[in-house]
Amino acid sequence: MSLQHDARRAEIVVDLAAVRHNVRRLAAEVGPDVALMVVVKADAYGHGLLPVARAARGAGAPWLGVATLDEALALRAGGDTGRLLAWLTVPGEDWAPAVAADVDVTAYTTGELDDLVDAVARAGRPARLQLKIDTGLNRGGCTPADWPALVAAAREGEHAGHWRVTGIWSHLAVADEPEHPANDAQEKIFREAVETAEAAGLEPEVRHLANSAGALLRPSARFDLVRAGLASYGLDPAPGRTPDIGLRPAMTATATVAMTKRLVPGDGVSYGHTWVAEQPVTVGLLPVGYADGVPRHAGNTVHVGVAGVRRPVRGRVCMDQLVVELAGPGEEPAVGPGERVVLFGSAPDPTAQDWAEACGTISYEIVSRIGGRFARRWTDTDPEEQP
Repeated sequence: MSLQHDARRAEIVVDLAAVRHNVRRLAAEVGPDVALMVVVKADAYGHGLLPVARAARGAGAPWLGVATLDEALALRAGGDTGRLLAWLTVPGEDWAPAVAADVDVTAYTTGELDDLVDAVARAGRPARLQLKIDTGLNRGGCTPADWPALVAAAREGEHAGHWRVTGIWSHLAVADEPEHPANDAQEKIFREAVETAEAAGLEPEVRHLANSAGALLRPSARFDLVRAGLASYGLDPAPGRTPDIGLRPAMTATATVAMTKRLVPGDGVSYGHTWVAEQPVTVGLLPVGYADGVPRHAGNTVHVGVAGVRRPVRGRVCMDQLVVELAGPGEEPAVGPGERVVLFGSAPDPTAQDWAEACGTISYEIVSRIGGRFARRWTDTDPEEQP
């Protein structure tokens, strides 16, 4: 059963104009000779798969990227017809629908190529195939030792008419640390892998290595295409290192004050009384918690935006609720029951990056995990920009 969540309680608002703005800024930064892939995996990092995909296409993105085949098929079912890459499968998964839908699929092993031959036969058309080389992340991708065999098998499949190899790619491990020696090492391995593939007769349309951080901080890693995930949503992929190119956060999460109460010195808040009032304060109850994607360890660490002022969360975050200090001694709270506060959004309110730093994580996790019983709405602050 799917529940319709009440926006009066808590809401995530995604500004599609910000997405379009960010995509255009990123395209301008990498230049006209480098194609831009907007990564919309994981429900577009929590921003909404189909609305964000449409906004990215409207801003001129020639490529979209997803992790799974079902994400790719959801885009096709939603009307997207442009170039689209998927890269994460498991043994036994059926590739045929994605092949039939003209999705670029990714292989890491010769065993996957065997599965793809069967999928192509059932789909009744050749596949678009990309090959991923593991250059040092040691996650997905073909090992350098196995790469020559994968390339040879891919070339044989081209001769047999099973597919056309459209791309060769890899992923950087520490692009957010541009001085890290792994970046040079990975780029070297990638260039060698491309040379091996081309020597075997493959002619990929695109070679791509750079994620958001790599695209902005390592021009040599841009090749033919860059994959922009986090930056497309207006968040900094390498805080403290990324040049300011005017990105705008697209997501704002808000919640309504359910009630307020006045505490006196000695009153403890929430489970375990991890915070105890030392002076009279007014607190507000927000009806969101870790079941809605608010990190439990945000308690006593993060701030929320209350009428333009940052106010601290007090005590532990519960499953459905958290408590915010709204006013100190002698102060009147700026908001009361029924009024909104901003959990995170754009400065001067706290940002997803602020929450990430307070919680010891990354902004990717903050925006992609928030949800639960939040209602979600898409807006457009610049409707005249719409295609």
